[in-house]
Amino acid sequence: QVQLVESGGGLVQPGGSLRLSCAVSGFTLDDYAMGWFRQAPGKEREGVACISGRDGNTEYVDSVKGRFTMSRDNGKNTVSLQMNSLKPEDTARYYCAVLLGRRCEDEYNDWGQGTQVTVSS
Repeated sequence: QVQLVESGGGLVQPGGSLRLSCAVSGFTLDDYAMGWFRQAPGKEREGVACISGRDGNTEYVDSVKGRFTMSRDNGKNTVSLQMNSLKPEDTARYYCAVLLGRRCEDEYNDWGQGTQVTVSS
């Protein structure tokens, strides 16, 4: 059974940092692309970052490039999202997702319950 459990969200001031983690089980992490997407109230879901299966190439939405870094630890079955220089517009619920295949172009297949990130002074 696939399980994805996010942690690490919270309240942070603009310019601050947070590190989100996602513990996964039920599948071999390296065989699939993994992603983070976010959703704010009244807004559509937005893909934020993705790391492809096997080769580990990363992709980011333009609005977070240079500020967010996604990584994967196959030995610990975790993926992480380091978020620096946070802005109020980054406020959203963040979800960890496993994609259908190894490519970041594949669709999301399953995701966790999410973790709330609020950026406010």
